[in-house]
Amino acid sequence: MRPSEGTTVQQPGFSDLIRVFGRIGLISFGGPAGQIALMHRELVDERGWIAEGPFLRALNVCHLLPGPEAQQLATWIGWRLHGTKGGLAAGLLFVLPGAAVMLGLSILYAYAARLGPVAALFLGIKAAVLAIVVQALIRIGRRALDTRFKMGLAVAAFLALFLLNLPFPAVVLGAAAIGFLAARWRPAWLKAHGGHGEAPAGPLPWGRTLRSVALWLAIWAAPMAVILLTLGPDHVLWKIGAFFSQLAVVTFGGAYAVLAWMAQEAVQSMHWLSPREMTDGLGLAETTPGPLIMVTQFVGFLGAFRAPAPFSPLVAGILGAMLTTWVTFAPCFLWIFSVAPWMERLERAPRLQGALAALTAAIVGVIANLTLWFALHVLFARVEAVAAGPARLQVPDWASIDWRIALIAAGAALLVFVAKRGVMTVLGLSAAAGLVLSGLT
Repeated sequence: MRPSEGTTVQQPGFSDLIRVFGRIGLISFGGPAGQIALMHRELVDERGWIAEGPFLRALNVCHLLPGPEAQQLATWIGWRLHGTKGGLAAGLLFVLPGAAVMLGLSILYAYAARLGPVAALFLGIKAAVLAIVVQALIRIGRRALDTRFKMGLAVAAFLALFLLNLPFPAVVLGAAAIGFLAARWRPAWLKAHGGHGEAPAGPLPWGRTLRSVALWLAIWAAPMAVILLTLGPDHVLWKIGAFFSQLAVVTFGGAYAVLAWMAQEAVQSMHWLSPREMTDGLGLAETTPGPLIMVTQFVGFLGAFRAPAPFSPLVAGILGAMLTTWVTFAPCFLWIFSVAPWMERLERAPRLQGALAALTAAIVGVIANLTLWFALHVLFARVEAVAAGPARLQVPDWASIDWRIALIAAGAALLVFVAKRGVMTVLGLSAAAGLVLSGLT
């Protein structure tokens, strides 16, 4: 029986929490929507550990925070049930299974990606990723763009990124600022959804929040301090940690929202991997449990693997992957343990809800930019940036199109949009098609 507002049917033991979140961490495929639905079924509907109202209010606030909202929601549930140790257990169990699988796949990729059969498999996976990203764009767009103002924000974000090459943080934070102001003067433009009623009474939990911020900032920075003292600021591990720490602060709207910016920096500025390898990494992340943002671990592994000194390539790659995971997910615990005592107050703040609504609308434009970027760099072997005034156009060489990827992508689109197949089925069939077409050619 589902619990009523503000109550739980029972207080689970800590061992029960470990067991249930261990299971959730192993089967949490399908992206944030599927992961949130899984937690709702397991924890609200079936076990009654959390009431419907608090679950939804916490989810609303998690959307306001940078980072993977499903993992943050899991951390908050653990915190609500068993305090800090419960939050740590739930959050870590949500991440660690996928991190272990992703590390193994990254090692396999680094050593075997150029082998014929493996390269053929990834040819199909690249094509499938195109259809999956388009599906994410359409799904998020239908949910987020329910006013003309939001549609305008989405178009503006796309043009700012794709044509003007503006920094991703500036685009998303600018959209949030616009929403914050619009919620005051034109709230109907946003149709923001938040809680109702008065904020809870009682003293403001400033002391608890400040202690959590100080502790988790120190935990977040600890490995970076070790690297700075032992390897220096020019080492690839420092650059990996610094870059993904920045990414953790601006990861609003889920992994798809920051992938284009991450790919642009990792590929074009850092030269850690190629555009097609970036797409391979996203395909691998789609096949693992846990947050899709785990693709960052793949990027960190390859970046360190290819500039390993003074370590061996394998050791450097593992250190790069572990560091990336640390600086990506340690901030999630910082946000939740600092914000959790404020959850009900934040969820009832109309201007923050307006900022979230505007930011979500802009994310649709960000994902549209990602979709086009992936399509150009996966379908075509050569893409040139052409300046046209303040704009920079990405122009493909049509003679360099890979007809095999185009054909498999069309088949993957039919599987996704017509046959309504799941991600794992689409990836598996596309990888098999890659093997067949590569064998024929």
